[in-house]
Amino acid sequence: MVGRDITEGRAVRAIAVDLGIVSSSSIWENTDIFYDTAVGGLPFFYAINDNRPYIRQTAPFRKEQFDNSKEPGEQSITGWWLRSQSSFHNGTGINFYDPSAGETVEYRFTDSRNVDIWTKGQATLLKETANMTGVTSGIYKLISSMSGSTNVVVGYIPGSTTIKSFQADGTVVTTYTPASLGNILDGAVVTDGTRLFVADSDHVYVGPLNAASSGWTEYYATGSRAILAWVKQRLVGGVTNSIYELTGATGGPIALPTPVYTHPNTDWIWTSISESGSAIYAAGYAGNNGAIYKFTLTAATGSMPVLTSGIIAAKLPDGEYPVKIENYLAYLLIGTNKGVRAAVVSPEDGSIAYGPLIIEGDNIGLDFAFRGTYVWVTGSIDGYPGLYRIDLSAEIEPLRFAFATDTYLSSASGYATSVDFIGNSNQIAFTTSGSNGIAVQSTSTLATDGFLKTGFIRYGTLEPKNFRRIIGRGVFTYGSMTVSTITEDGTSFDHISYDSSVPSQEVSTTQPEEAQEFVAFKFTLFRDGTTSSLGPTFKGYQAKATIATPRQRVLKFPVFCFDIETDRFNVVTGYEGRALDRLYALEAAEAGGDVILWQDLTTTTSEVRQVTIEQLSFTRLTPPDKRFNGFGGVIEITLRTV
Repeated sequence: MVGRDITEGRAVRAIAVDLGIVSSSSIWENTDIFYDTAVGGLPFFYAINDNRPYIRQTAPFRKEQFDNSKEPGEQSITGWWLRSQSSFHNGTGINFYDPSAGETVEYRFTDSRNVDIWTKGQATLLKETANMTGVTSGIYKLISSMSGSTNVVVGYIPGSTTIKSFQADGTVVTTYTPASLGNILDGAVVTDGTRLFVADSDHVYVGPLNAASSGWTEYYATGSRAILAWVKQRLVGGVTNSIYELTGATGGPIALPTPVYTHPNTDWIWTSISESGSAIYAAGYAGNNGAIYKFTLTAATGSMPVLTSGIIAAKLPDGEYPVKIENYLAYLLIGTNKGVRAAVVSPEDGSIAYGPLIIEGDNIGLDFAFRGTYVWVTGSIDGYPGLYRIDLSAEIEPLRFAFATDTYLSSASGYATSVDFIGNSNQIAFTTSGSNGIAVQSTSTLATDGFLKTGFIRYGTLEPKNFRRIIGRGVFTYGSMTVSTITEDGTSFDHISYDSSVPSQEVSTTQPEEAQEFVAFKFTLFRDGTTSSLGPTFKGYQAKATIATPRQRVLKFPVFCFDIETDRFNVVTGYEGRALDRLYALEAAEAGGDVILWQDLTTTTSEVRQVTIEQLSFTRLTPPDKRFNGFGGVIEITLRTV
């Protein structure tokens, strides 16, 4: 008996369209029936005509924005994505600049060398540093002082009998030669302003700052391990594992008094003594166990109390111990074997609350120097002995302050061990771990060059971008500045050098050619070739980029959706209820918002795209001709490629 072909319309489902639901991975393959398109594995015939065209267009990829940033203009210009920075005074310490990070990255950068960033709105070259004239060898320690009205720095070499005071130009003001002075102990030379106290392994010696040997006498007996500090208008010493208040009369050797505290561990090493408020603090360690002890002066006598057990003001984390403590501007700076911390001292009980490591690394924070709101910290910069600077007026987070690299000695290797200012001047000097004498910063000559590197700029998204414009702003009458792009792998591309003949101007950045997820910019400053005291002033930059994400397409086309349909070769397919089944399947895929496959089966290469359904519009119509029958109409499908 002759019946319908298996692909013809019938009262039950035809095998060719028994599809279930729309799938995110289904691919339609034409066999006996030649469909025009498929959405999620569901095939259709196009219903294209002049009134219902097939449309392909670029999807909108920019959103309307309004400018609510602190620095106007960043969000208000269409086309370019902008990143501007007009100051760098919050220091280094960021890897990425994202506006969403707020004030923790505002006015900050990634790295710098020989650049003074502390004046808001500009960056300039620091003064250069070189060895003090005639003091090019020896591992010194330094103490700022005055010899009469002369600014000096007292330098001594631990383990030797060498102790001298120097002017900035290297002139030796006084060579100290107390009778019987042995090898000086490290950390055992201090001043009260007019006198110098020096300890060797036998005694403490005291004498006038401006006298070589006259007026010097032996003071207290000591031991092989001692440190000294002039705090609360008294001499305090840490001798072996005990703390002493050394207030006896000078003039001859005397025995040590009763200790105010003796640590129960005989191997305990006292490393530093300081003061704050009404208390005196002593830091020390044994092995990897470090702590800071407090001694609060008695109200009646103003003396240090004798303690039978230690009162710990701060216990450092396991594996971290203090090597230097100094009080300044209501903060206690703590140098440890891990880096530098800042602490606040309770005015009630003298307890210490310290913050996170501000600067991390080995051999950082062995000594501090202070001027204004700044703290100069010893350390190592690119393997050279040098200084960091912390601004105590710029608190980025609780007890974490702005900091940046400062001057360094490029002719030596190692790390800085001691730092101080030369008398009451603003000229700083430091010493190194190698036998390199004393380094001093010039008062007029600028460093030959320096650089500032921004954080990586990614505009708060991981999408690739084309970084294509950059301008560096500043004053380039003297010296010059080169602008470079730095990619993720550290590759550098120079773009322009500004100087007196090439003023500040925006330039195209054709390199790197490929779109980047993020880049940084490096600004290298060079001092003037004629006048060494002059150089450029860098005031900020603006970078421009465009999004490099492949553009999405919006596809709009009509398809037939009838119970019974016929392809171009008059092959009939369908069944009663098929139109509604397919419409419901599409609507379910639209509601789910999943990514599905779209195929155009009319092209020679059978185009396939991942898409989402943006809109469906079904219009019920009378079948257009005898090839289409039953319930149905036209579905207007709008897809967006992904």
